[in-house]
Amino acid sequence: MTSPVSVEFQETNIEQIAGATGRVAVIVTPDGKLDAGARRVNKLTKGALGRLVDSETWEKKKPGDLVTIAWPTGMAADALDVICLPRAAKQDELRKAGVALGKAKGKSALLVLAGQVRRPVDLMLGIVLRAYEFTAHKTAEDKDAGALSMMVAKPDEAKDEAAAALAVAEGVFFTRDLVSEPANHLTTTEFADRIAAMKDLGLKITVLDEDEMGKLGMNLLLSVGHGSITPSKVAIMEWNGGKKGDAPLALVGKGVVFDTGGISLKPAAGMEDMTMDMGGAGVVAGVMRTLALRKAKANIVGLVGLVENMPSDRATRPGDVVTSMKGDTVEIINTDAEGRLVLADLLWYAQEKYGPAGMINLATLTGAIIVGLGHENAGVFSNDDTIARNFLKSAEAEGEGAWRMPMGKAYDDLLKSQIADMKNVGGRPAGSITAAQFLKRFVKEDCPWIHLDIAGVASVKSETTYAPKGATGWGVMALNRLVADTYEGD
Repeated sequence: MTSPVSVEFQETNIEQIAGATGRVAVIVTPDGKLDAGARRVNKLTKGALGRLVDSETWEKKKPGDLVTIAWPTGMAADALDVICLPRAAKQDELRKAGVALGKAKGKSALLVLAGQVRRPVDLMLGIVLRAYEFTAHKTAEDKDAGALSMMVAKPDEAKDEAAAALAVAEGVFFTRDLVSEPANHLTTTEFADRIAAMKDLGLKITVLDEDEMGKLGMNLLLSVGHGSITPSKVAIMEWNGGKKGDAPLALVGKGVVFDTGGISLKPAAGMEDMTMDMGGAGVVAGVMRTLALRKAKANIVGLVGLVENMPSDRATRPGDVVTSMKGDTVEIINTDAEGRLVLADLLWYAQEKYGPAGMINLATLTGAIIVGLGHENAGVFSNDDTIARNFLKSAEAEGEGAWRMPMGKAYDDLLKSQIADMKNVGGRPAGSITAAQFLKRFVKEDCPWIHLDIAGVASVKSETTYAPKGATGWGVMALNRLVADTYEGD
């Protein structure tokens, strides 16, 4: 997998600044005050930094903005990056500044003079997350990125705090890699193998094959993969870091490694993007990696359904009726509404097997959510105000956009079928809501539940706050925060 850039914390030593190679970053307050490191840089550059700070250019800068001085006089560095930050910078300002530095960094080594920063780990996390690049299939690409060094006031304290932040970054990178992989490389088997390798982190891994799923009655999930030669699988990751006997939080992910739409074939234009239709499973895997790396004090189980939706002589047809693990029958009106079929059996299995304290499922489920919310927010659907409120708070704290959507009986009525217990689609109106209503039928009354429709945020065509264009890793930080704030004991 893509590894986060290596990070080193050290005490501030202004004598080392002149000889530092690659890039050097200094921090200046909006009103132009220089700390000890910046004053040394100003002296080395014969006042160039001071002239910048006294200019109209600096007056227009906001917290987190960056100005670069190329080939600074008196320094070995190729570039001097000047970051605008107040002394008591907030988390979002620090991360924004880090993102600017990570974007500018490229493959160069970077020395950040952060001696006056109160929370240098937030600055570091922004740098690390934005420095991501997926190069697994670029043969001529230099995959070695220069290290990140940070001069701080308390290096030992920063190093301890950075361990948890780097665990988050590694989970985000794991998710981004999975979402970025083409389908001929990330098959259902390869996906399951990458999950299985995480047993070395202390996760208990179980992989169910098609025969085992058949015996359990997971016919909805299996129906999605009927048309593919690639075997369907369910991969289960258990992290038991909490009190023995405490019910776990269940995270459930849609893992359609490629979605042609099946017999209800998608248009050719843009179909290549359907390699990201396993985004929900990717987030679940990334969160579980983070929780294991930081030794979370909570019981969490992650379940992902891994399938490929292909047309063939064996594929499920529009009009077929399939019996779910729960026992309800579903009339398959549209085989391109397959993600909800995968999730339905997984949700029921998670409740029957683990009796969870709550469930959160993630899926790149509907184009309708993109029409409604664009690429700024994931859709949040829930049967419980408390769990929804806690998640929205966590998402806001991590800067990951999320917006709660309505649910109700009127939407549920759109799923009525003449020949089965329900249809798998309710028509074009409120498409993302009727999809959520379908899933709700497989959630028991006493189980707090959230459905996250991440179709608009899992992979995008332009850069986002923390990522270059492409896979974002959206949700790993928010769910990790939710676990830390709500489910971890003392």
